Amino acid sequence: MTELKKTKRICENGHTFFKSSNCPVCPVCEKDKPAGSDLLNLFSAPARRALESAHISKVSDLSKFSEHEILSLHGFGKSGMTILKKVMSENNVSFKNKKN
Repeated sequence: MTELKKTKRICENGHTFFKSSNCPVCPVCEKDKPAGSDLLNLFSAPARRALESAHISKVSDLSKFSEHEILSLHGFGKSGMTILKKVMSENNVSFKNKKN
């Protein structure tokens, strides 16, 4: 198995961190970031950032998107979708219909 080489980085706030991917997010800044909405707090940092980038902060916002659109967000995957579907079901919210 090939081990990925971690590179040293410094964020714009001066924090030093190491990453093996090209993800620019500083883990120190991310940890210190204030908590988001109740919906966003259910997800891992990558999934939360994906939803934030699509301006999704409330369950009702999800009705503007198809399931495919959410899954295509960078950082959002199957485990996040499982959580999302449960929350949507509990709140009687559904994805928009896919239009081809």
